[in-house]
Amino acid sequence: MGKPAAAFTSTATMHGGQESTLLTMLIPLMHHGMVLVGIPFTEAALNTTRSGGTPYGASHVAGAQDDPAPSEEEKQLARALGRRLAETARKLQS
Repeated sequence: MGKPAAAFTSTATMHGGQESTLLTMLIPLMHHGMVLVGIPFTEAALNTTRSGGTPYGASHVAGAQDDPAPSEEEKQLARALGRRLAETARKLQS
């Protein structure tokens, strides 16, 4: 209880349910009293991404060819979410 949490996901298409998957993953975390961390719109890549990334968490669009490599924007957003998670953990520890 009171620990920070974030969600990451991957889908095959842009409309493969990224946001609904992330939201569904966050509900049990709330049930356990976790402090949820998302990606704010102050992250520039969130406003320009043509692939993965939502305010609810980081995501990757693997595409029809199952491309395992995240785009640069997906990497930026995943790192931003990881930083927010670590910073929140540090603040909650104090």
